[in-house]
Amino acid sequence: MFIIRRLSEIRWGEYSLVALYVSIFSGIVVALQYDSVHPFYSSVALDSLIPFGWFWRSLHFYSSQVFFLFSGFHLWAVICNQSVLKLSLSKYIMLSGTLPVALLLLFTGYILRGDTTGEFAGIIAENVTLSIPLLGGILNDFLFDITKKGMQNVYVNHLIGLVVLWLILAWDHIRRYPTGFLKHGLLYFMIVGLSFVLKAPMDINSPGEQFFSGPWFFLGIQEIMRFIPPFWSGVVIPLLFIVALAMIRLDNIWGRRAVFFTSTWLVLYGGITLYSLLRF
Repeated sequence: MFIIRRLSEIRWGEYSLVALYVSIFSGIVVALQYDSVHPFYSSVALDSLIPFGWFWRSLHFYSSQVFFLFSGFHLWAVICNQSVLKLSLSKYIMLSGTLPVALLLLFTGYILRGDTTGEFAGIIAENVTLSIPLLGGILNDFLFDITKKGMQNVYVNHLIGLVVLWLILAWDHIRRYPTGFLKHGLLYFMIVGLSFVLKAPMDINSPGEQFFSGPWFFLGIQEIMRFIPPFWSGVVIPLLFIVALAMIRLDNIWGRRAVFFTSTWLVLYGGITLYSLLRF
């Protein structure tokens, strides 16, 4: 319990914002060299032809991963410290909404690479979205529509749409808690150092390869889809987690049940993800 309490006191929110700003800055550099008409070629060219292009792509990749992970830890810490009770229900729901939006930002980033993982992620995203009754076609036309428009929609949403939506949901929160950038030199150093040491992944289809996987955070859903139709595995199951996450703010029996449900959901999903990693 002591370890959990100490971990919950870490300023994960500040760290996530620092990583976000690094991600935005490096993303602008990458976007200047990116061609949505030829996504895979421009990604490979960035690594091999543009001076230090591989570094900027790696910096954008790893800072984005750190931003998403630290955002999740921040939400967990807020719940553990019961700071969530200091927020109104509407503000908490908006802040909870930043997590799936951040996940979509991360997911569309994988798609934009245009490699094997990105291509497979795009196919799954379209199939899951189209499985939604009545609204599936409209949502797919707005978010993806990769089959007809290529990367156009994904690129615009990744660069502008989802970023604006995240800022709308989080703005009231982040403006109240400014981040001291000069205090986080070690975090900058770690992200930059990791980007220099490890290149961002680029998955190329190998002859005879029969299994293709999406992003690491999508492996659980991908595994569940082997047994359950896309609508239930890709829409209903994640939506149940998001709804339960929003209900944690309730200071009654439903709030306590929501804590139990989200905890159980995360453990089960983590186990399924680990099984999927070990299976191949």
